[in-house]
Amino acid sequence: MELLLLSNSRAPGSPPFAHVQDELADFVGERRVLFVPYALAEHDEYTASVATALRPYGIQVTGVHTTASPADAVRAAEVVFVGGGNSFRLLKTLQALDLVAAIRAAVGAGTRYIGSSAGTNMACPSLRTTNDMPIVQPASFEALDLVPFQINPHYVDPDPVSTHMGETREERLLQFLEENDVAVLGLREGSYLRVAGDRATLGGVRPARVFERGAEPREVMPGTDLSDWLTRRPAFDAVGR
Repeated sequence: MELLLLSNSRAPGSPPFAHVQDELADFVGERRVLFVPYALAEHDEYTASVATALRPYGIQVTGVHTTASPADAVRAAEVVFVGGGNSFRLLKTLQALDLVAAIRAAVGAGTRYIGSSAGTNMACPSLRTTNDMPIVQPASFEALDLVPFQINPHYVDPDPVSTHMGETREERLLQFLEENDVAVLGLREGSYLRVAGDRATLGGVRPARVFERGAEPREVMPGTDLSDWLTRRPAFDAVGR
């Protein structure tokens, strides 16, 4: 299985994907990319913006929404790239188009998978560690289950001078662990996870935050080998994913 799971597609003040351009170009190589734009409402515009951003790296992009059969297009794809936006809308659309099983099977058979933000959420067993508002209701929270742990993209640290009285991101993820025995990787912006077969490595320019039930949250640095996470068995609450 070959996965490239990005926390974000754009760093502040930089063009899209500039912060991961070398890794992205190496991951895609000469392969064509099938882009999945369903996390945003405007599919043509979103696909065009991604195609423009990736063109300097020699990467060709086709929107899955332009194909006669999205499921068939996924099955034939060399690289599937699921973009960011609202993860509830994304999952609901994938379910409606029978793309959850299609993407899962394609990646298991050798298709490469890129996720960014909501697309990275989709690679997890469940939607439950998204940051997004549930603007629509998917049939279930069960996602692609490409990795056996959860990821929280755009992870942000508590602001010591903030007057906001709601929960911090860390507090929300600790609440998740009260109900679910599943490790969570908090990916700060500028970081990504690269999975190659049975190897998983944290990449990027910032450390990630690790959350596990019964343990204090801890930091892991870029270059850390997280391969043992690929053999874990998640345990969600009885309601299901």
